[in-house]
Amino acid sequence: MKAFLVANPKGGSGKSTLATNLAGYFAARRHDVMLGDIDRQQSSREWLAIRPFSLPSIDTWDIGHDNILRPPKGTSHVVLDTPAGLHGKLLEKVLKLSTRVIVPVQPSMFDMLATRHFLTELLSEKAVRKGKADVAVVGMRVDARTRAAGELERFFATFDLPVLAYLRDTQTYVQTAAAGLTIFDLPPSRAERDLEQWRAIIEWAEAGEAADA
Repeated sequence: MKAFLVANPKGGSGKSTLATNLAGYFAARRHDVMLGDIDRQQSSREWLAIRPFSLPSIDTWDIGHDNILRPPKGTSHVVLDTPAGLHGKLLEKVLKLSTRVIVPVQPSMFDMLATRHFLTELLSEKAVRKGKADVAVVGMRVDARTRAAGELERFFATFDLPVLAYLRDTQTYVQTAAAGLTIFDLPPSRAERDLEQWRAIIEWAEAGEAADA
């Protein structure tokens, strides 16, 4: 089983957008994928409830903030969406389920300050120090023309971590989420720019699968 943890302690950082679309990619590849949501707001679970039955299936299981269980046997890919304020014992628990950790960060001072503390804690966790869980970062809602985008790049440069992508600020993610879709469910012509930006994320995820095989 390949397990991906999407984590950032700050609310509104883009965790659910990243988690649902990553699960959507694996589903489009016909993997047996499950999307777990331990955020009390249950955004990902609610998104699954409106996902059209005609699309590649993504399942969920009984999991919650106080009920961290492994997914059912037979699952090939797992994506975990996590709550704001993730730290301490809960972070340790979800890391035990994960082989890859993706940290989404928006280009704002408050997001970067919160993420700096989180990354410091995350990188000190035993699972990460011993190489059992690899960590990478993704810029979310980034406009490359802005000063904030440059500040985010400089922030990432202070950590020795892979920067997988800078995902653009677009209504495509908002519109697909509202319909229970992902960019991988759209005609390629409609999501061409976004699919291109996701290429490095997918390559990292699949390289991780090869390393785990």
